[in-house]
Amino acid sequence: MPIFEYKCADCGKVSEFLEKTIPSRLAHTCPACGGKNLTKQFSTFAAMVKQPAAGSNCLSCPSGRICPHSGL
Repeated sequence: MPIFEYKCADCGKVSEFLEKTIPSRLAHTCPACGGKNLTKQFSTFAAMVKQPAAGSNCLSCPSGRICPHSGL
């Protein structure tokens, strides 16, 4: 089940909601102020590496480039 971020137009708080079905997004309310004027935000997914690559000291490299810890 996907998790989506919504921003409240009333107070500006960004909150995450688990959406099981399409109609569930209509029921979201801001946990900070109770407002219903929420706008879906663009967000990316997160990935986790369980084991480091051969010869690497890192679990993941946030730069997206050659890992500075790999000795390359």
